[in-house]
Amino acid sequence: MATQRIDTPPTGDEITLLRSFLNYYRATVRMKAEGLDAAQLATRLGPSDLTLGGLLKHLALVEHSWFRYRVIGGEYAAPWSQADWEADHDWELHSAAQDSPEELFALFDAAIADSEAILDDVLASADGPALDRLIQRDSYRGDRPSLRWVLIHLIEEYARHAGHADLIRESIDGATGD
Repeated sequence: MATQRIDTPPTGDEITLLRSFLNYYRATVRMKAEGLDAAQLATRLGPSDLTLGGLLKHLALVEHSWFRYRVIGGEYAAPWSQADWEADHDWELHSAAQDSPEELFALFDAAIADSEAILDDVLASADGPALDRLIQRDSYRGDRPSLRWVLIHLIEEYARHAGHADLIRESIDGATGD
């Protein structure tokens, strides 16, 4: 099944707009990797270590790290808790070549679903002034960034990697486009 990407709305409240942009870029990265086999997902472009499979796994880690670990203060779960980060600080990028396309997409999709559930729970548990404080906390200067900061950071992370994904995908099969 092909990923369905929904355009961002031109208006809306802050959370709706931020989530829309994040979901747009999540879908963009996923679309860039769809339809490729394991060897293609492990294809590198030039001297870079980046691969489409590595980007899927990296972004799954980013989702897990920001929502599960930083937003709600949970623990890292497998596979992140089992990685030898001392031996390879880019473990998720490098180990992706050992994963099947199905495993990579399942990890990516599960991380996004977990992040969305966490965000839904956080937003449902706070309303009015409490929600405003959660969203508008000044900046990321400690252990708990504002939701605004987390969502903007993830949009930036995905947008940057969507550009990488464009270049890698084009080098594999010539596919271009947004």
